Amino acid sequence: MAEERVQRRLAAILAADVVGYSRLMEVDEAGTLTTLKSRRRDVLMPLVAKNQGRIFKTTGDGVLIEFASAVNAVQCAVDLQQGMAIANGDQPEDRHIVLRIGVNLGDVMVEGSDLYGDGVNIAARLEAIAERGGILVSGTAYDYVLKKVNIGFEDLGAQTLKNIAQPVRAYRVTSTPAVAFAATKLVSEGPSVAVLPFTNMSGDPEQEYFSDGITEDIITELSRFRSLFVIARNSSFAFKGKPMKVQAIALELGVQYVVEGSVRRAGDQVRITAQLIDAGSGNHLWAERYDRGMRDIFALQDEVARSVASIVSGRLEVVGRERVVRLGPSELKAYDLVLRARALTLNYTKADNEQALICAKRAIELDPGSSRAHAHAAWCRFYQYMAAWSVDRDDALATAHDLAQRAVELDETDSFSHAILAIVCLFRREYSEARTQAEAAVALNPNDPVARRYYGMILTATGNPDAGIEQIDLGKHLNPFDTRWVPWDRGIACFTARRYDDAIAALKKAHDPINEVRGWLAASYAHAGRLPEAKSTLEEFLRVAESDMAVFPGRRLKDWESYWHGAFEYQDQKDFDHLFEALRKAGLAE
Repeated sequence: MAEERVQRRLAAILAADVVGYSRLMEVDEAGTLTTLKSRRRDVLMPLVAKNQGRIFKTTGDGVLIEFASAVNAVQCAVDLQQGMAIANGDQPEDRHIVLRIGVNLGDVMVEGSDLYGDGVNIAARLEAIAERGGILVSGTAYDYVLKKVNIGFEDLGAQTLKNIAQPVRAYRVTSTPAVAFAATKLVSEGPSVAVLPFTNMSGDPEQEYFSDGITEDIITELSRFRSLFVIARNSSFAFKGKPMKVQAIALELGVQYVVEGSVRRAGDQVRITAQLIDAGSGNHLWAERYDRGMRDIFALQDEVARSVASIVSGRLEVVGRERVVRLGPSELKAYDLVLRARALTLNYTKADNEQALICAKRAIELDPGSSRAHAHAAWCRFYQYMAAWSVDRDDALATAHDLAQRAVELDETDSFSHAILAIVCLFRREYSEARTQAEAAVALNPNDPVARRYYGMILTATGNPDAGIEQIDLGKHLNPFDTRWVPWDRGIACFTARRYDDAIAALKKAHDPINEVRGWLAASYAHAGRLPEAKSTLEEFLRVAESDMAVFPGRRLKDWESYWHGAFEYQDQKDFDHLFEALRKAGLAE
């Protein structure tokens, strides 16, 4: 029996899809579907019929149309862009339906009512690289329509298209009336990020699952940070394989930042690269390369995902704080006020902390439902208690507790709020509750350096300083951009573990330290047998305290006990005795 011959014919193919479809669906799924149905009925179908075309395939956001004439195909593309522009006229700017279109003339294979082959694929590839509201025409189609359609063209030269063996000459339609569409609005006032599918560079299609798995894990880990808006996996993966610029993808998704990367596997080794890009400027804010063995592929995925997620979050927060510090008071929104409060708090000075509290309170006024605003106000009040910057320390601690509890009530999934409540509970001597809240914070977001920091301090205060040091070091690893607290906390934990040389080394790294650090350093020198350094450091501590504290206790050891209970609340009295004995050696009178 003779083999059935494949049916072929020459056809002009128009491929179109909706720009930013994933973002539109995330914002308003029902409304977007309703609008698309009406545009199909009122705009697309009449124009296809007018230009004697046939729709042979539709997807959620796209359509493929066959024409017997390249002239009709290009004319329909122009009419379609104009029709969409008119239909957008009475719609809100962030609901505009904008198309990109590709047109090709080529040989196609016929199977029932469907069409296949490079004739179709080239049109789809041209559509993928067209600009928003634009039309790209292949060289074969251009040769037939030149001077037959009243439009202009710009020669873009030969274009390399995905999965098309030979470069394709492309022309951009230029002289159609401008297609009106609004710039995509950001999906969130705070930092927003999309993680694009990591590219499989291994040359082995079977490794695609691994690169996709890395991408999905990074999205999951980033989503733990409540301060970030992370585009969902389905929206990010809609751009897989599309030859589009990062800035164009970010514009469609409405995000400020993009994470992209690649995976290359060779034998038992794998190299993973990741980079964070500011979509507005195209600048690379951070990049890293991971070279690992493949002995435990799932552990590797987890390690890289957590590392990338924590570093990206930390870098974005620093960038955001740098931005809001430059803004004027009238330009600050609730979210910006919280960022400014954090920047001020991390200066660890009385004056900056007071300004931070003002910012946090103003953020609460603007957004009473903000968990982060309440948590940060609690943080400021906690520092007032801890550093003795408040005349009424008991009131500062009680207010910090109320604010932290409210923060957790407003968002039980926010690790930062649980971490702040944990450290406040520690200083209220509610040790069991402190540990419960700290463990909840770490469980909610294992990548949160603040959660790790305070969990480490609670472990130290409750008799397990070595485990505390591990958590503090992990917090430093998770966010290398905010590390001023590391020498301070690590020094306390090492002193508690009787590792005095390590404590001294850590505390001396503190840049422009809070005065408490000088006290811990004096105590560490004393127990290390370095009494001259202990005495001189203690004198500096007392001099600064006299001008910094709301009430200066003097030079007697027993009058300082209340201060040190506020600075660190050990569960076991023997740890306080260990500290007080060191301060006595350093020079505080009995």
